[in-house]
Amino acid sequence: MKITFFTHSTYMLEIHENFLLVDPFFSENPIFNNNTLLSNKYIQLFEKIDYILLTHAHYDHVCDVEIFAKKFNSLIISNYEISNFFNKKGLKTYGINYGSFITFPFGKLKYVWATHSSVFKDGTYGGNPGGFLLHTDKGNIYLSGDTSLTYEMKLIPDFGKLKISILPIGGIYTMDVEEAIFASNFLQCDKILGVHYDTFESIKINREKAKKIFFDNKKQLFLLEMGESIWI
Repeated sequence: MKITFFTHSTYMLEIHENFLLVDPFFSENPIFNNNTLLSNKYIQLFEKIDYILLTHAHYDHVCDVEIFAKKFNSLIISNYEISNFFNKKGLKTYGINYGSFITFPFGKLKYVWATHSSVFKDGTYGGNPGGFLLHTDKGNIYLSGDTSLTYEMKLIPDFGKLKISILPIGGIYTMDVEEAIFASNFLQCDKILGVHYDTFESIKINREKAKKIFFDNKKQLFLLEMGESIWI
């Protein structure tokens, strides 16, 4: 399984030639300084997107869904309300909720609890925020979405050992670095890919300090550069 990080909470999972894009955020991303040409450059990098996974409806997670879904005829997987929102726009969707695992060509997917909020930029209700627990023959991965620390995370390893967890670490709107240590303990997972940091001034972190905190706790924190990948 290959994970490629782009920006904020946007990353691509590549599993057996299936490409899953998570929470696309380019065109309205302040990292690009409102440079449409630069954001379009990254959008044009993709040659294939089979699925788009959405954790909740905030604009910094869904603003480019239509661009990608229309271009690649992608299947959008999210909660019922978000799926219904995009289905009304003529896009392919698969609505789910907190429940059982669902089998897809890339593996089994389960929508899990996140402690956050969820509303579209126009005020439309975005349903319950969530994350995804993904089980594949290449290993299991937890995509937490935007969330604070929650005891619900203790249930995740009961379904199977995790290879890596993707957690927000910027604080303010989500858990921070210190709380991500607690989360990794709950998850019984020592490899963490950090997301949702540095995009806005309010969620800036000290990267070296963050890595040291994880190292001192005998854990590994991956902080990837834009376009950088890891294999698990």
